[in-house]
Amino acid sequence: MTFFVPSHSRPGRHVTSNVVSMTTSAAAPIGSEGAISTDNTVTDRLVSANRHYAEAFTDPGMDARPVLHVAVVACMDARLDLHKALGLQLGDCHTIRNAGGVVTDDVIRSLTISQRKLGTRSIVLIHHTGCGLESLTEDFRTELEMEVGQRPSWAVESFRDADQDVRQSMQRVRTSPFLLHTDDIRGFVFDVRTGLLREVDPA
Repeated sequence: MTFFVPSHSRPGRHVTSNVVSMTTSAAAPIGSEGAISTDNTVTDRLVSANRHYAEAFTDPGMDARPVLHVAVVACMDARLDLHKALGLQLGDCHTIRNAGGVVTDDVIRSLTISQRKLGTRSIVLIHHTGCGLESLTEDFRTELEMEVGQRPSWAVESFRDADQDVRQSMQRVRTSPFLLHTDDIRGFVFDVRTGLLREVDPA
């Protein structure tokens, strides 16, 4: 199922709905023969890019409350460009990202603040095909313990079935006592090859 999200309407603009196929690109400086320049660190490049961004930046005068009153929970995977994929603009939504896009205690914390203090009502949960968490197990915590001498307090939250994990995430959100609005929660799997979202049946 294709998921269409409306862009917010401002004076003189029309409301639109779309899903855009995603592409990725590296913004790092390219040297001779197409090689990436190693003169600076990646962070140096980001800071330099920010200076260029700031030169043309103007204060949009926005409130901190998302215009569309929606929070999106998604994986941190670098192939997911959420704003482009969902037709969103600056100020439209809250985006909460972690490894796998799973609903953890910290995601519930962010969603609770998002709803109770910043007015969001809808929640969109997004996993994706080819997720790295599908190749991990809780043994990863044991490996870390053997390496550093301390077992992580957090769970890996790995999974084998993205659809089933989306269902689990929806259930975690629905049953949280801290969230005010749980009537509009929908989950999806993003296909990294086609750029399309497929909705997951919560049943």
